[in-house]
Parts: sequence; C-alpha cells; structure tokens
Amino acid sequence: MTGYGKAQCRLKHKNLQIEVRALNSKYLDITFRIPQVYREKEPDFRKLVSQILVRGKIEIAITEDYSEKQTDYFLNKHLFKKYYRELKELSDELGVKESQNLFPAIIRLPDILKTQNEEPGTEEWNELKNSLGEALKNTDKYRLSDGKHMEADLNIRIKSISELLKQIRPDEKQRIDIIKEKMRKSLAELDFEYDKNRLEQELIYYLEKFDINEEKVRLSKHIDYFSETLNLADSDIGKKLGFIAQEMGREINTLGAKAFDADIQKIVIQMKEELEKIKEQLFNVL
Repeated sequence: MTGYGKAQCRLKHKNLQIEVRALNSKYLDITFRIPQVYREKEPDFRKLVSQILVRGKIEIAITEDYSEKQTDYFLNKHLFKKYYRELKELSDELGVKESQNLFPAIIRLPDILKTQNEEPGTEEWNELKNSLGEALKNTDKYRLSDGKHMEADLNIRIKSISELLKQIRPDEKQRIDIIKEKMRKSLAELDFEYDKNRLEQELIYYLEKFDINEEKVRLSKHIDYFSETLNLADSDIGKKLGFIAQEMGREINTLGAKAFDADIQKIVIQMKEELEKIKEQLFNVL
C-alpha cells in the first residue's frame, strides 16, 4: 500500500534528510538514492526495510545538507564534466537549446559535492540507522491509517456479495421448474414417441448438473471465512485473503455457468464486479 515517511539525521558536520516512499506491489522491491559513501551499508538498510515494511515498491532517498560552518568540501570536477557532456549530448539530440541552467541541476546530482573527510564512523552509522528506522516507522504509520479505510471498503464489498447471494436463494425451485418445462416443450415440438419413465430418469440426472446449492453453500462459507480473516492480527493476511478471493471467484463463475436464468446472471455479474474491486484492494494488503 502507499505510504510516506521522513526523518532527519543531525551529524556534527552535516544533516541528512531521509525520505521513504512506498507504492503498491505484490513483492518487496527496494530502490535507493543515497550518497556513494553510504552504499556499502545498503544490505543493512535492505534488512531494516524488510523488517518494518515487509512488502511494496519502496524508494529511499538520503540527501546531504551541509552546515554553513562546513568548509572542507570540494567539487568533483571530473564527475561534473561527465554529467555536463552527457546532458549536452542529449540536448543536441533532442534539439534543445543548451543553457547554463544545466549547472544548478548538475550540482544537485549525487557525489558532485564531497567533504574532505567523508568516511563515516561507527557513531555516524548508528545515528543514520536509527533515523532510517524512524522514517520507516513513520511510513508504516501512514500505511496503517490508509489500511483502516481499506478495511472499511473491503467489509462493504464482502457484505455486498453476501447480500447478492441471498437474492439467489428464493429463485432456486422456480428456476429448476422453468428449465424442466423448457425441456418438455422442446421434446413435444420434436413430435416422436419416447419413454416417459426414462425421460424422468434422464431429467433427474441432467438437472443435477444445473443444481447450484453446493456452489451457494461454498460461496457463503468463503464469505464468512474472508470476514473472519480480515479481522485477524496476522502479518500474512494479504496472501490468505487473496487465496479466499480466488476460491470465491471459482464459485461465482460456476454459479454463472450453471444458472440458465437471466436474473441470476445479473446477480452473478454484480458479484463479479464487487470481487474485482476486492482483488484490486488486496494488492495493497500485507
């Protein structure tokens, strides 16, 4: 699910701004935009992210904000020139008139400005890790708030499917009688002799294939199980709800295939619409 969090890490010679953005994803996909000096700690950062956010497309940005008193920094001229040449070449290809406006953009790119003594010590690593943890927790709080609204929406959708299912039940006997009568009329139009006893036996066998009571019972059980699971405090609830929704889809599809009734088909379409909205939301549930 979506989320956003930020934190500051105040060090002696500079401040670090940490921002975390989370988007929907079935898996954990982490990307970093951080100064080169912190790259060696990326595996530790990934481990911390996986412990707190679990799933999602996560983007983590760490930017440096040097204090005014800090003077021991230098411009990485080699990298600056490299960026400039590549941007100028791209400008020429696109037919964009080159201007000195490239300079402010390049100066903000990673590793253009560096301090003379950039090697972080143990204390700096610990402070950065704590601040990253704070940003991740803020992101998780954002997600929890978003999740409350999502839970309410899922409850509405599943209750809607339950109410639609109840509308099918009164039609069952009438539906079978209509199918049976249609068969008899079709046979009468053929105008030939047939064994009525054998016909009744075949009708019983044939109509069993149109019986949808089992599908209705199973769908009802799945709906109850979905509601129960939704209220669990489980770290893997998203996958469970996904499996249940998949089984609900099977029963709803079978109902539609066996219905042979316009009114039931309309109800089935409505249930499918609600289930699709549920499935879309489940991509956001951890």
